[in-house]
Amino acid sequence: MLKVKTMVLKVVTELLKRFLTCTFIILFCCEYLIYNIVIYQCSWPLLKQQGSFRNGEFIDKSQNVKALLLSDPHLLGSQHGHWFDKLRREWQMKKSFQTAMNYFQPEVVFILGDIFDEGMICDDEEWQQYVVRFHDIFYRTNDVQLFVVPGNHDIGFHYRMTGKSQLSKRFEKDFNVTGVNLLNLKGNVFVLLNSMALEQDGCALCEKAEQELKQVSSQLKCLHKDKLMFNFWRKQCVLAPFMSDPVLLQHFPLYRSSEVNCTGRDSPPLERRYIENREGWEVLSQSASELLMTSLQPRAIFGGHTHHSCQVLHQGNIPEFTLPSFSWRNRNDPSFLMATFNPNAYSVGRCFLPEENTVIFLYISLGFCSLFYIFWNSFRRKFYRSQLYRTRIFDHREPVKIC
Repeated sequence: MLKVKTMVLKVVTELLKRFLTCTFIILFCCEYLIYNIVIYQCSWPLLKQQGSFRNGEFIDKSQNVKALLLSDPHLLGSQHGHWFDKLRREWQMKKSFQTAMNYFQPEVVFILGDIFDEGMICDDEEWQQYVVRFHDIFYRTNDVQLFVVPGNHDIGFHYRMTGKSQLSKRFEKDFNVTGVNLLNLKGNVFVLLNSMALEQDGCALCEKAEQELKQVSSQLKCLHKDKLMFNFWRKQCVLAPFMSDPVLLQHFPLYRSSEVNCTGRDSPPLERRYIENREGWEVLSQSASELLMTSLQPRAIFGGHTHHSCQVLHQGNIPEFTLPSFSWRNRNDPSFLMATFNPNAYSVGRCFLPEENTVIFLYISLGFCSLFYIFWNSFRRKFYRSQLYRTRIFDHREPVKIC
């Protein structure tokens, strides 16, 4: 009896060891290794030209700024989504972001709105918990700058934002942003906007944003490429004369009638591309878009909101990049942009994260392999016994006489 118990204990111990080994391997492959394999295939885009003359100043690669841009992470709140859904999505974003930060080491990170999924309906206590989770997921060292713009899920669409001004105030307080922000990084000028404050209906927040936009526009006049204009503005210019035309960063895309011109792997579904966009909901209004283009004259525009990727041209030569969502909750193949900016040029590349379907398939495949490995000894013993039995039967059979 003691011998039987010892044998059973030995078998159980062996199975447990195999189970723990397989569990560790599965988690390592699906929750760590796959992120490194996929993200490490990306690289920084190269500038087509590394130096030239502009406004009488020589621009070199020492003014390059490497930026990582993402949009719509939608951290879940207490009302929508299951706890496991929240855990799974936030781990995916945290692991993806930290892997990208460690490998690419950008100088600056831009997050283009909809940071939170329930920012416009949560109370102040949950908001503070939200902020803590955000800084944990998107942690970066002190030498990496982080800038965010508000999205409609953070402070609400225009009608909610104007009805509850505290929504925008707490966002401005915790993320140090206003309606319009001007940013200078090594001579590269960025303008960060609150898209919901561009309704142009005379609301207090809208009027404030329009005044800030006028101030920024007046500062940008000195960046005109005409040297005669440059000489005229030189003594009055607040910004250095060798700075770039601005890069516009906001949550909503500029006005476009539909998504029909959006193509690519992560573009909107075919049935969505032919639906007309609503001004102030899917895109900015035509008047607000024209105001921004006239006031800022940007060299490039980046936005999010749609959860899909799109690239269009405005005025024939000004590209707008719409970023897809960074979360598995909104799409199977999230991604982020990597951009190299220089006052004289810029280049943009896309980096895809592991697909959720791929991770699920990997879990299932490794799970079957693990089951086979765990119970291999039992299969092997049964197999050998059956083979031995057949061999014994064959050896003891009487020879067949042939007449």
